[in-house]
This record gives sequence, C-alpha cells and structure tokens, in this order.
Amino acid sequence: MSESAKRREAGTSTRILDVRPQKRVQERVQERVNVVFAGGGNRCLWQAGFWTEAAPRLGLMPHRIGATSAGAAIACVVFAGRIREGLAHFRAATGANRRNAYPSNLFRGHPMFPHAAMYRRALLEVIDAAALARLHAGPDILVPVTRAPNWLGPRSAFAVAGIVDSFERAVANSPHPRFARRIGFTVEYARVSDCATPEALADLVLASSCTPPFTPLLMHAGRPALDGGIADNVPVDAVGDGPTIVLLTRPFARLPAHPMRTYVQPSQPVPVASWDYTDPDGLDAAFELGRRDAARWCAPRVEAATG
Repeated sequence: MSESAKRREAGTSTRILDVRPQKRVQERVQERVNVVFAGGGNRCLWQAGFWTEAAPRLGLMPHRIGATSAGAAIACVVFAGRIREGLAHFRAATGANRRNAYPSNLFRGHPMFPHAAMYRRALLEVIDAAALARLHAGPDILVPVTRAPNWLGPRSAFAVAGIVDSFERAVANSPHPRFARRIGFTVEYARVSDCATPEALADLVLASSCTPPFTPLLMHAGRPALDGGIADNVPVDAVGDGPTIVLLTRPFARLPAHPMRTYVQPSQPVPVASWDYTDPDGLDAAFELGRRDAARWCAPRVEAATG
C-alpha cells in the first residue's frame, strides 16, 4: 500500500494515544523536564509537531536533552526556534527531488543516493550562526554516536547491526534495544554546545545518522561513526535523573515502566517512510499527527492544572 493510501486509511483507524505510563511526570505549570528524542528518520517530524504543541500548553521547560539520529536534527531545529523554517525547507527539497536513488550517478562518480547531501544542506540552511548561538544558550543537547566493536569493520558492522535490530524487534520489541551493546557496539555522547560552527553541528548530526547506503561511511572525532540509534535509539542515559518526557517515533504494544519517565508515542504509525526523500506531504502529515496527538495528550493535564 502506498504512503498516501495509508494516510487515507489512517484517517478512519486512529487509536487513542497510549499515555498510561508509570508514575507520570508531575503535571504542573512551568514544568522543568528532561526530553528525549528517539531516532526514526522522517518519522521524527511527529516529535516536532508534538513538542511545538505540547510545550506551550503545559509550560514545559527543557533542562537536558538526549537526541539520536534524525531526532537530533529535530531537537536542534526545535530549540533553535527554526522548526517552521526547517519544515518549509525540507518540504521544498523533497518536493523537488524525483527519486530516492539515481543509479546512473555511479557512472559519473556521484553518490547514487541523494539523502546525505540533502540532509546536510537542510541543516546548514536552517541552522545558521545565529541559530547555533541560540542552541549554545539553551538546554544541553547530547547526541549519541555508535562505535563498532573491534572485531567488525564499519561496513560489516552496519550489516550486523541491521540483522541484530531485525532479530530484536521480532523477539523483544522494546523502545530500548540492548542486544547490539551486548555484542560489542558502544555509544559515545557528544554535546551540541561543543560544535563551534554550523558545519560542525551538521557533521555531528550526520554522524549520529550514518546509515549506509543512504549516507556514506562517516567519521566523528577521527573514528568511524555509525547511527546513534544502533546502540542507543532512545537515549535516556544521556539525560540522567529527573522527570523526563520520552518522545518515540513509532507505536509499541508495551512501554517501559519507570518512576521518572513519561513515554509518549504516536497514536498510529507515522505516515511517512524514514528515508523517503520524495514525499513532502508525508512530512506534513507526520508533523500534523504530532500536533493532534499532543492536543489530545495535553487536554486532561491542562484541565488538572487549572481545575
């Protein structure tokens, strides 16, 4: 079924947002919370819609942020105050891109996949020096980068990581996959505040999003980098203790129980493919789903806080 057909079907099959977590984050005005942005490619636009709707309604004040892969891109764009500009730019870029792969480029010495160049261009267009300064003045944002085990090279490591991810989803579908770490993948966290230029920030976000073949193999801090989501797709460890809102990018049948975390997930599968860079309407649909889910999620909390 095409994504557009799925979006039409989703209009009649939306289920209630699962917000039955554990002891929830205290619902009060001007709540200071940690925020975690999971990875998920284009699906992370759901997080942008959710946060831009929920934060002003509930007076949420982010303290520390952990953000993986495309979730890191969204977190940076959101907290730089550039989400509308970012969505407009990427919508235009994906609307102008005809295909997700250009095999003939191989004969001209150019990348077959346009994703890395489009991703980097979007970051640099949206996060300029002024926006980066706002990020430096804002909450601490930590971004995970995965390192491969010594017994694997970068290319084979990504192949093994894909097999591990598929296996773990089949047998233990959890927001916090652990098997990759058990076989030697490790995670390193880098701070957005250590990025001195927009180019350095783009390098970090792309390193945390390194997903061959959509991106080339990338380096970070002089070493091969892989998508941060391999070792830590939902980087709660980056933010430490304290009330935490965890923004996922796909629905799970069961959410973890934790006394200080509120897990929030989409009310339905986000209607855009992670690496489809030809679907601007899907980006809008993901963002608007996030806004609708946030409005539903916030309503009883606003009533409790004001009633």
